[in-house]
Amino acid sequence: MPLIILTGYPSSGKTQRAAEINKYLLDRLEAENKSLKIHWINDESLNVHRDAYKDAREEKKARGAMMSAVERLLSKDAIVIADGLNYIKGFRYQLYCVARAISTPHCVVHTGAPVQLAREWNATRTDGYEPIVFDELVTRYEEPEARNRWDSPLFTVIYDDKEIPGDKIWDAVILRKPPPPNLSTVTKPVSDTNYVYELDKATLEIINAVIEGQKEFGPGGMPMTVPRSSEKVVNPSRTVTLSELRRLRKQFVSLNRVRTSLDVNRIGDMFADYLNTNLA
Repeated sequence: MPLIILTGYPSSGKTQRAAEINKYLLDRLEAENKSLKIHWINDESLNVHRDAYKDAREEKKARGAMMSAVERLLSKDAIVIADGLNYIKGFRYQLYCVARAISTPHCVVHTGAPVQLAREWNATRTDGYEPIVFDELVTRYEEPEARNRWDSPLFTVIYDDKEIPGDKIWDAVILRKPPPPNLSTVTKPVSDTNYVYELDKATLEIINAVIEGQKEFGPGGMPMTVPRSSEKVVNPSRTVTLSELRRLRKQFVSLNRVRTSLDVNRIGDMFADYLNTNLA
């Protein structure tokens, strides 16, 4: 069953909207006599404190806890509400991949609020973010775009909206036909002891191919063929630096180092898709 991803500025009302979505779904399931579980995941349920966002390593652990919980709880018989910052588009993409891997629909609910209003709300909370942390999170926030498949269907709920678009969310995640898994999301158990080695090797080969491709053809050319992947990598109109590619590779490896259920033969396709998501 579906994954509902909340996103928005810190203290912009995500948990309030998640509560409204949870209640709407419970009432609707009861009215239609459907027996589905609802798992509502947030920092509180994951024992993640606001202080985690002061430190990059702790914040990474917080995202890892959210990802692990979604992977563990999302199933054909359960609805998962991922109530968190989810402010990095690459992380929302990873959540989307988890849903698509089991052929279940997903949607994104964006809590729209002006930065100043969110800042004022944050200041009134006893467990609010420290001002400097709040400002850093706002600066790094990557707003969802309906054009991106991992951000679609997208529902933006403005801060003064009296109700959530419950019927539209229901139609999008309960009635909509789930997407089929593709090469970049299909997983199967593997027992290869060289999984991490293959992960490092495949991603390194691909970023080297991208650098060589831009050297040969220049920016803005045709998509580039890369090793170990049936997917081509987009050739953006700007020069992609080696440091940027190394950063994306490091992020991808960190996200997938513990996903030993991933078929090593699909690492290249997943990384090419990840690059296309972040370079476009």
